[in-house]
Amino acid sequence: MKFLDLTKVYIRSGQGGKGCTSFRREAYVEFGGPDGGDGGAGGSVWVEAVDGLNTLIDFRYQQHFFAQNGQAGMGRQMSGKNGEDIVLKVPVGTEILDEDQETVLADLTRLGQRVMLAEGGNGGWGNLRFKSSINQAPRRSNPGQEGVERTIWLRLKLIADVGLLGMPNAGKSTFLAATSNARPKIADYPFTTLHPNLGVVGIDNTEIVIADIPGLIEGASEGTGLGHRFLGHVERCSVLLHLVDGTGEDVGEDYRIISAELEKYARDLAARPRVVALNKVDALKEDVRAEKLAALEAAVGGRVYAMSAVSHAGVVDVLRALKRVIDGARVNETKAKEEPEQWRP
Repeated sequence: MKFLDLTKVYIRSGQGGKGCTSFRREAYVEFGGPDGGDGGAGGSVWVEAVDGLNTLIDFRYQQHFFAQNGQAGMGRQMSGKNGEDIVLKVPVGTEILDEDQETVLADLTRLGQRVMLAEGGNGGWGNLRFKSSINQAPRRSNPGQEGVERTIWLRLKLIADVGLLGMPNAGKSTFLAATSNARPKIADYPFTTLHPNLGVVGIDNTEIVIADIPGLIEGASEGTGLGHRFLGHVERCSVLLHLVDGTGEDVGEDYRIISAELEKYARDLAARPRVVALNKVDALKEDVRAEKLAALEAAVGGRVYAMSAVSHAGVVDVLRALKRVIDGARVNETKAKEEPEQWRP
């Protein structure tokens, strides 16, 4: 199944049914008069986060969604039938954007979350509604209210515990394949990964979800390369795993380039907890490994893990470091939910 994380759709809620102008004309029936019923309400357009989806590919083949119109009112005081709603089913983590692709209309981060995007039009009143003591035979009825028509964008941001960052060929896909059952494409050339991959990793009786995004290069925040399209997928992650290719010429500069792109894209994303690891250390001699590890620690200003996704050396230490950060984030989130809101005047 092809991965699709951004798509445009056209929606329209149903038009309300028009009211009816009708009079009782039965023979031998006393006290006739107006008996036109109201029109039915038009259907609304909803969006709902459902389980079992991880891409927006369904919206590639259908972009127009129209709710049903309400039925017109009828004589004998019969109201029209309401139009049926239509529901757009999307993966958890989908953002609903306005046509300008900047205004966020809704953010579906929980399973079962449901939001109305376009409300159906009200049904028109029949002439029975206009009967009064001074107007015993009204010949007036209302048309139904028009539906709402709009263009929206659906943008998927994968919900994962860990987001993988790094330059092309830093070994992100190899790390994901080595620690989970995910089978991303692995090759010895840049930009092997063309779309995000998710993997579930087990460590110390706990499962964590890792998202691998295409490699970032300098200028990614401004649209250079492929990774800029997928930076949004790491926005929801609790911790970032920054892999640096140990066989690169300047590991410190590689780290600084990615950090600068994160800062330009979103400042709060750059401030997210980050675990840095020097990858492919199995291909380095002892003295070269120590030299590059020291250079990377100087650039990071903190601890750097040495690991090899191919030989699995140091991988468990990296996963446990990620787990500690994730556990801390989950505890803080639980406390925030349990603490009552302070009263404000």
